[in-house]
Amino acid sequence: MTLRIAAEAQWYELFSRGARDWLRHNQKVRDTVKESLPELLSGGDLITNPANRTVLVPVRFLEHARFRLLDPGAHTGAGQGKGEPGQVLRPARVEDDEGSAEPGTEGGEVRFVLELKVDDIVDWLWEELKLPDLKPRRSATLDEPDYVREGWDKRGARSRLDRRRTVKEAVKRRSMQEAPLAFTNDDLRFRQLVRRSTPAMNAAVIFALDVSGSMQEEQRRLAKTFFFFALQGIRRQYARVETAFVAHAVEAWEFQEEQFFQVSGGGGTTASGAFRLARGLLEKRYDPSRYNAYLFYASDGENASEDRDSAAAELGGLAAELNFTGYVETGGSAFHPRETQMAEVFAGLKDKGLPVGAARLGSLEDVWNAIRAFFRDQAQAAA
Repeated sequence: MTLRIAAEAQWYELFSRGARDWLRHNQKVRDTVKESLPELLSGGDLITNPANRTVLVPVRFLEHARFRLLDPGAHTGAGQGKGEPGQVLRPARVEDDEGSAEPGTEGGEVRFVLELKVDDIVDWLWEELKLPDLKPRRSATLDEPDYVREGWDKRGARSRLDRRRTVKEAVKRRSMQEAPLAFTNDDLRFRQLVRRSTPAMNAAVIFALDVSGSMQEEQRRLAKTFFFFALQGIRRQYARVETAFVAHAVEAWEFQEEQFFQVSGGGGTTASGAFRLARGLLEKRYDPSRYNAYLFYASDGENASEDRDSAAAELGGLAAELNFTGYVETGGSAFHPRETQMAEVFAGLKDKGLPVGAARLGSLEDVWNAIRAFFRDQAQAAA
């Protein structure tokens, strides 16, 4: 008997009722998480603190669709009599001075809280974004020696004896002999180790943030969201990832993550100090000959005019030593009669063939577009 499935049948309907409910619930949870990501990431040291790797997500309780009997006391519909201007069709619920509503019998929305792992959330997003894998920079100094198994030999250390291969050799020999022995020394096969060079899997990520007075709280939140997911994408590719945080107004300082997104400055803005400090961190801590290094910089795009040449020179020298340099300009939804100074600097570096990329952030959707663009640009630059 041949079982045929109509071509018109939706794939969703091919599952049992329980599986369909699970898929529907899972998709609703994903949508809720994606919509509330800025709030989920706004608190705690989610970037560097390994102990805090879960977030709490409030999810609306879903009920199965079903028919219900109408309450005899409820009157619904349209055109039930004449209405007068100013007539109240449904009285509002009265609240006391403290804002608490009076108790009643009407139903309301039910929500429950799910505790989700950050790694699971990242896996969901990476499936949707369909991002390419990052490639370590290939150079003689970044290659690390490693021993890999390759081939067999009749002699070797007893610990590397391949028993399955040995038995196969004995079976082949006995099939051609009239009175064969069970095993001989010629049957022994040992795995061989060959020294090969493999790319270094250490990475360093430096985050730089403009904390001048023109950077608003919403702009900082978008920058933090981008920083977080950029780092998660890099962590998926490298075995060991180290981070550093640099903030600047007129001067630049290194901070811990806890203070990095809270510090604010006043006065003018000079970006060259941040790039100079980042270059010093590379020389002291993250030698480019041993690390795959990345820099991500967030700013509103403004910089002192007298600092333009200095910032371009510092950033150009820094970008030449990095795997990739990414720049996000916050407030990208606003009208820009011209490109900002920092956008022009990054555009000039890209024209020179350096591995850099730039994007504007005005909403959460812009964050996903920037992540997608940066990872694709980096994969192309490393190819």
